[in-house]
Amino acid sequence: MEQQIKDRLEELRVGLQNDGGDLELVKIDGKVVWLRLVGHCGSCPFAMMTLKEGIEKALREIDPEITVERAM
Repeated sequence: MEQQIKDRLEELRVGLQNDGGDLELVKIDGKVVWLRLVGHCGSCPFAMMTLKEGIEKALREIDPEITVERAM
């Protein structure tokens, strides 16, 4: 499952990079994925929405119990 998560995150990075941002995978702890948003995404007021409604929703296609947390 870890490789599936990493592959999906690589796909999602393209959209973030197009907006001047990016993400860093900090760790995967069971079904909790810790991400750090960087660049424009790191300071965006919609960062939590990006994590929860965008990235987490996409990762839940792999496993519905996956959650995404923001690492600082």
